[in-house]
Amino acid sequence: MPILQSDLENRLKAAFPKGQVVVKDLAGDNDHYQAEITCETFSGLSRIQQHQKVYAALKECDIHALAIKTNIP
Repeated sequence: MPILQSDLENRLKAAFPKGQVVVKDLAGDNDHYQAEITCETFSGLSRIQQHQKVYAALKECDIHALAIKTNIP
């Protein structure tokens, strides 16, 4: 079952409370998203480790496609 954009955004904000989270629905179908997260938590981590943290926060979500952009402020 697809996840609403607001639910996805809330989950990411809960996982990265000190970060800035921007979620875009790329296809308008609640199943193809882009998430851009800027957070100090990613400092010192490789890009793969950063993305693993994002996936871990969404492990219970059913998302068909997710483009992830992570940044360190």
